[in-house]
Amino acid sequence: MRRLKELFIGDKTFYRMVLLVAIPIIVQNSITNLVVLLDNIMVGRVGTEQMSGVAIVNQLMMVFNICIFGCVSAAGIFGAQFFGKGDHKGVQYAFRFKILCGLFLAFGWIVVLYFFRTPLIHLFLHEGSGQAGDLETTYRYGSSYLKIMLMGLVPAALTQVYAGTLRETGETILPMKSGVAAVLTNLVLDYILIFGVGPIPSFGVEGAAIATVTARFLEAGIIISWTHRHREENKFIVGAFESMHIPGNLTLEIIKKGMPLLINETLWSLGTAMLNQCYSTRGLAVVAGLNISSTVSNLFNVVFIALGSSIAIVVGQLLGAGKLEEAVDTDRKMIFFSVSSCFVVGMSMFLIAPLFPQIYNTSQDVRELATRFIRISSACMPLYAFMHASYFTLRSGGKTWITFLFDSVYIWVFNIPLAFVLTRFTGLYIVYVFLCCQLIEIFKCVIGFILLKKRIWVNDLV
Repeated sequence: MRRLKELFIGDKTFYRMVLLVAIPIIVQNSITNLVVLLDNIMVGRVGTEQMSGVAIVNQLMMVFNICIFGCVSAAGIFGAQFFGKGDHKGVQYAFRFKILCGLFLAFGWIVVLYFFRTPLIHLFLHEGSGQAGDLETTYRYGSSYLKIMLMGLVPAALTQVYAGTLRETGETILPMKSGVAAVLTNLVLDYILIFGVGPIPSFGVEGAAIATVTARFLEAGIIISWTHRHREENKFIVGAFESMHIPGNLTLEIIKKGMPLLINETLWSLGTAMLNQCYSTRGLAVVAGLNISSTVSNLFNVVFIALGSSIAIVVGQLLGAGKLEEAVDTDRKMIFFSVSSCFVVGMSMFLIAPLFPQIYNTSQDVRELATRFIRISSACMPLYAFMHASYFTLRSGGKTWITFLFDSVYIWVFNIPLAFVLTRFTGLYIVYVFLCCQLIEIFKCVIGFILLKKRIWVNDLV
């Protein structure tokens, strides 16, 4: 028992260190997801078609957000390790790489989503899954929402670039504060613009989009201006834009180690969207139910997401400082803490699952589906926690090709074919289809455990 405690349980100093990194991320993400939930509820009060149209567009936006995350994370591996070594110039080079990639992806996605919005939205709308009028109405709402949301892609990309670099260099409070300001602004504007207040008319789903875009510009403005005003604390920003030069050897290393990560995040997000597309063949009620479920689940998932991100930062810095054995010990204890925490969080989420769908102005069928989806997600949360922690551990050590196989290849080889076959060639109830697609992740956990035990990730990149 004592040996197990030494292996998996840290002291007060350890948990203080972990929580100092994780809590700001948890707070920021919790507030963000709470506002997304409230935003979702407000749109859901307008009607099921409106909610479904917004949900479909948000699937497409998720792909963009995760692509940017992959871009930032790719260079962030090096940024965290450069900071661990005290090399501020190296951090600056990593920052420049993020800026260039982030802007390229943002403008690229604007072009793709604007000109191909019709076929992309129609991927989630199927004949026989609802009345023709309902499908056309859902498309119309989704298209108008998307066109406005495109204006927020550039500030969203810049926010991720700056916030990611600040976290890698030890500043976790400012990104939290800017995120809180943005989501509170979003919430207030949502209510005013969706429903109309006084002389301001009701804009419906377009109002929700305007509120989100406004909040994104505000968040970007806060975090960028603060970074440039506090140059002493953020040494990487001094001279960052005098040129966009990045040493060729570092660029090649970032591409070598980071490109698999970017490809992985892109393919994984596309895979998630494809999974939902498979589920959507069972009707608009399923689309609406999954939208409610994912929105509620994201509110609770912040625990393992924040702890996973903390692993990338803390373990990455330890590896960069050459403290390899300390990195192994810290990683093991952080993973145990994440899984244990998510067991408790998952139980809480399971018990209160029926409460959230009742808030929505939708049919009883949608509410029942949403409740069941939420309960499945809550029961699987410890699995998600271990997979997330394993992924970030492997990533912190630069094993990006392995994370690619671990994440993207798995979802495309196992999850998507399973969902495709079960939704199109069987009459299996959609809830059981969803359950099967979640439980198959058990094998992924086994693979993650083996990879961690082999310690292939324990290395110093810089």
